[in-house]
Amino acid sequence: MTPIEFFLAGTMSAATVFLLAALGELVAEKSGMLNLGVEGMMAVAAAVGFVVTYQTGNHFLGFAIAGIAGILVSLVFAVVSITFLANQVATGLAVGILGLGLSALIGKQHESLTITPPGTLNIPILSDIPFIGPVFFQQNIVVYLTILLAIAISFCLNKTRLGLAIRAAGENPKAAEALSYRVKMIRYGSVAFGGLLAGFAGAYASTIYTPLWADGMIAGRGWIAVALVVFGTWKTGRIFLGAYLFGMVSLGELVAQSLGIGIPSQLLSAMPFIVTIIVLAVISSNGARLKLHAPYALGETYDGSEPR
Repeated sequence: MTPIEFFLAGTMSAATVFLLAALGELVAEKSGMLNLGVEGMMAVAAAVGFVVTYQTGNHFLGFAIAGIAGILVSLVFAVVSITFLANQVATGLAVGILGLGLSALIGKQHESLTITPPGTLNIPILSDIPFIGPVFFQQNIVVYLTILLAIAISFCLNKTRLGLAIRAAGENPKAAEALSYRVKMIRYGSVAFGGLLAGFAGAYASTIYTPLWADGMIAGRGWIAVALVVFGTWKTGRIFLGAYLFGMVSLGELVAQSLGIGIPSQLLSAMPFIVTIIVLAVISSNGARLKLHAPYALGETYDGSEPR
């Protein structure tokens, strides 16, 4: 592969981590739940996924158990914020910190160990096309499944009764209850689904994208995923494009090294977060645009009578 082919192919792989987590957070936020614990959920799932895959040699099992781990951590957030009506921001931060600590404990015995990632899926005929083939049609199967998942989520949220119920719970939970929607159950399910995708994102990061375990390897990707939902103004297509943009930015260090550009590695490593801050500042300057697409009851607790 040429350097540009390697860069573009790597962008698709790097973007998958962001996209999986951001899609899960999108569904949760559409139901009115602002879960800031994505970083912790991804960290726990990354540790669990790596340990299971290392011990069994089965990547599918590693992903499955990591997804379950993500759900379990997300349910901690859901129980405290939905059932006990705790502040969602404080609860999400606490769950995120808890997840980071648990991941360090779970992965302690596997520090610096590596595993063999699964091979790429070469699509017949298409993978042989010059330039396009190596970039787009020689990827891991998770990359393709994530793209299909983004399309499915967009369709579900905008064209199905389930999507209507999720959006109603996030816009006006009292009105949704009046229409016989069970708001709390919808929010529980949405948060759990977000935990599932965060779990898959963590497993992908530790078993495929960077197939090794090191404490802190999620390195802020969960926070970027949360920011991506705002960046994409709660629109699936925009979140998809944002994930690929941040995937490209995250490879800046490798590109700079390959071109011999003398930029400090610390600055390059910080670039995704610098870009995140700049983008959020620009988007937030137009409050009307944000309010146009943001769920009206996002971050508000609901006890069955009035959001507050």
